[in-house]
Amino acid sequence: MAVATTDEDDEPVIEQLVPGVAKALSPLARRILAPNPGVFTGPGTNTYLVGIDEIVVIDPGPADDAHLDAIVGCGGDRIRWIVCTHTHEDHAPGVAGLKERTGAEVLAFGNRDGLKVDRRIGDGYTIDATEFRLQAMHTPGHASNHLCYYLPEERMLFSGDHIMDGSTVVIRPPDGDMAAYLDSLAKVRAIKRLRSIAPGHGRLIENPYDVIDWYIEHRHVREQAIYDALARHGTAKIDDLVPEVYADVDEERQKIARHSMHAHLIKLAAEGKVTGKTLTGKWSVV
Repeated sequence: MAVATTDEDDEPVIEQLVPGVAKALSPLARRILAPNPGVFTGPGTNTYLVGIDEIVVIDPGPADDAHLDAIVGCGGDRIRWIVCTHTHEDHAPGVAGLKERTGAEVLAFGNRDGLKVDRRIGDGYTIDATEFRLQAMHTPGHASNHLCYYLPEERMLFSGDHIMDGSTVVIRPPDGDMAAYLDSLAKVRAIKRLRSIAPGHGRLIENPYDVIDWYIEHRHVREQAIYDALARHGTAKIDDLVPEVYADVDEERQKIARHSMHAHLIKLAAEGKVTGKTLTGKWSVV
């Protein structure tokens, strides 16, 4: 979903993501990839440094000394703020070590999952630096405490796990909420003249509206497939439906997809279309 450049023969050139190396994405934004690739993290967690004279670090990632040293090597004593999109283990554990190295102020939605903040922030909060303004947007869905950050000077959205490059997002109840997630997608879709999305995982997305529209359409299509499959069965458990609805993904990812299916079914239950509650219990069409 990211836009690739081309070589002299007009063949697509896919950017190679290298951990520990600072990559300039724009005049104000740099990215450093953490060395934590995996099923949930793709190539790893992206840490972003925004600003030149004063720097805000977005998502320090895991508590990996080499990664934190790379962040400090790039930003040094100009790092004034550390912000988190959310408190999942691939995004926030590095905060404490980075604060120890820099003394920067820690800002996030609140204290949770071991994260301790100096300032709790929410929707509309802005960091006003000498060269830029970074605005927080509360975007619950993947996590109830999820924040995206918008940089109007470059019309760039730092999306955390709200939107990722090359894959969809896992919504895992009870903290994950599919209805809230779709509302949050609509919220970022309403940003005017958005130029790019800097995701928590993967490459810079330079066709943001196309990707957001695909995300929304994908969720609607998947939800309809879940409803249709349950209607065919009448009554079924999630584990019975997953291989049918998620036949397009491998078995390992089907284990993850069952959580997003649960989130879709909870949404459908709230709309009065199905009955059921739990991940392992039975669900039925009304």
